[in-house]
Amino acid sequence: MPCITPSQKYVTEYEGIDIAIGFENEEEVKKYLAVDNLNYDMLFFDIDSHEAYIKTKSIRNDKNFFVTAFDNFSLKKGLEIVGKIKDKAVMTKILFSREMTQEEDDYLNFLSFYYAIQWSEKKIYFPYDMGDSTAIIEGQRTSKIKFKYLSDTYKDGLEAVVFEIEPTTNKAEVKKILRNI
Repeated sequence: MPCITPSQKYVTEYEGIDIAIGFENEEEVKKYLAVDNLNYDMLFFDIDSHEAYIKTKSIRNDKNFFVTAFDNFSLKKGLEIVGKIKDKAVMTKILFSREMTQEEDDYLNFLSFYYAIQWSEKKIYFPYDMGDSTAIIEGQRTSKIKFKYLSDTYKDGLEAVVFEIEPTTNKAEVKKILRNI
């Protein structure tokens, strides 16, 4: 994950999840922790530039997600990153919108038409709901991950992401975990 001050790199723990901030790739994290292997079930990379995509693509390429809202800044920033990809990349859309319409999806398809992206048939929607925004902000303020106050539609989106990442996951177990967070 990038950090605001590029010279600052560190690994921290948040709600039982290790988060590496300011590193460009997995190798830098290993060096920082002075280990040969990172013993995690999964690694997630939050990429905010094409250069970061290239560096992480050379390490892993299990799943790619294109996460965006439909405001101009989010679309432009996301498409800047994927617009430079030369080889076909399969990506799953994770879309944040007040009301997800076919026109919005068509608009994203139009903007990315000539890019080397192959959109997965699967799309995951998160509603832009003020209640969800309030719950997320409250979680940030209290430094706690709480799904309890999120809408059912938002929780459905979280479940869909989990199943897209790990299709063999037990659905009942995921629901139980989300209830307990």
